[in-house]
Amino acid sequence: MNLLPDLPFPKNEPEWAYKPGTPEQKELARVLAGHEVVDIPTVIGGKEYFSKDTVEVRSPHNKSRVVARIHRPTEAQHREAIENAIKSAADWARLPFQSRAAVMMRAAEIVGSELRTRINAATMIGQSKTIDQADPDAACELIDFLRFNVFYAQKLMRENPLSTATAANRIDWRPLEGFVYAVSPFNFTAIGANLSTAPALMGNAVVWKPSEKSALANYIFYQALQKAGLPAGVINFVPADAATMTKVALSSPELAGVHYTGSTAVFRSIWAGVGANMSNYRTFPRLVGETGGKGFVLAHLSADVEALAIALVRAAFEFQGQKCSAASRAYIPKSLWPAVTKRIKERLAELPVGDVADPQTFMGAVIDKASFDRLSARLKAAQGDAEIKVIAGGTASDEVGYFVQPTVLETSNPRHALMNDELFGPVVTVYPYDDAKWPEMFALIDSTSPYALTGSVFSTDPVALHQASQALVNSAGNIYLNEKPTGAVIGQQPFGGMRGSGTNDKAGSWMNMLRWTSPRTVKEAYIAPTQWTFGA
Repeated sequence: MNLLPDLPFPKNEPEWAYKPGTPEQKELARVLAGHEVVDIPTVIGGKEYFSKDTVEVRSPHNKSRVVARIHRPTEAQHREAIENAIKSAADWARLPFQSRAAVMMRAAEIVGSELRTRINAATMIGQSKTIDQADPDAACELIDFLRFNVFYAQKLMRENPLSTATAANRIDWRPLEGFVYAVSPFNFTAIGANLSTAPALMGNAVVWKPSEKSALANYIFYQALQKAGLPAGVINFVPADAATMTKVALSSPELAGVHYTGSTAVFRSIWAGVGANMSNYRTFPRLVGETGGKGFVLAHLSADVEALAIALVRAAFEFQGQKCSAASRAYIPKSLWPAVTKRIKERLAELPVGDVADPQTFMGAVIDKASFDRLSARLKAAQGDAEIKVIAGGTASDEVGYFVQPTVLETSNPRHALMNDELFGPVVTVYPYDDAKWPEMFALIDSTSPYALTGSVFSTDPVALHQASQALVNSAGNIYLNEKPTGAVIGQQPFGGMRGSGTNDKAGSWMNMLRWTSPRTVKEAYIAPTQWTFGA
């Protein structure tokens, strides 16, 4: 039974300013200073499991600070999580839609009020986000996902086919048959919330494997779901070893779908694993993935230099460039490049890098040693590369935390590896092109990288904007005109890309919600035919 509320179109959750001296800023400072190590259990069917197989999570900007201890589940518990999800699925699906929606709406209220500072602080400490990056993510976007998903699901479930004078036709919006495996990344607390709750809202039961790096903030959200009345077993919280949990999940005949955000390579391996197991599944699993990116910025000769420079600084270096939408490559006319360079250097001189607890800090540390080592190696190679010129930054230090300075590189080779590879760090590579070669940039951008997630075009010439937008139609799932390629807002810019960037199912929209339902068409005839002849 799908009783539908009549909820209005939601408003985006406003950010809190956290200005010095305000009550919210003082409370945030208190929580950041007094944070204790949290033991994070596996939660299956509402039961918490603590084990001796623990993993320490340390703050990226302060390696000596232990943030949490994750209690990894056993392989048997991986299977138990799947069994609990399947066991819980039927009762959860039978609940009226309004009851499932109420859980999500209550969770949004809980996060937005009593847990806001705590989840923001956990995101700052565990993922090295400044408050200017944490609140829009762990509070605003997370809340928006919950509220907008409810609205879009409600809208979707009102869709019905035409009925006639002799029969009534309707759609039953059923969940998928089996369980959904949700795999979330470290970089956005809100993504973990969406990957787990979007399928659940549509009546599915979920096994959620969060990233170890964001497990603390994700666990706080999971506690909000529990407080909001989520029945035990509907979403099972399993902070497991990724490879082991994925192997178990993909081998289950009951796998109904995968909701994933992370690297392209891992999603391809999941896709291959599902393909290899197709004969074992009860149904064809839905695969929804948002993966890598190589966000581009293309400037026309008419571009506003100041706006362009600010966009590059913000899109390349906010949250250390650890956004799949981050500006990672740029194409700028040679005649504009000196002025843009000057302004970028001026801005970078003003941007502190350090402890995110300091409200003046613009940029924290990259997520872990593996990321630091990978980025350091690329920067070291760039220093001795004849095709690369270091414009700003280029250095890194892991003495206290995993700090990589915001780096701007210039290349003479538009197909250099740095223009192709996803670095996932605070590094942007610029190709200054001959002013007259504007039309040639379209094919170059489109063919250089395997990704197609985000991009932006800067021009005050409407003809040039139109040219670029049309020519780059398959180069990005989200394209921005005279705006940086990051910062998609739920309800305003549905987010997702194609090619090597994923399945483009647009998180935070009705398009994503549609993926988590298996509609049944029902025709009820008022009077059944009683003769076999046509036209009777």
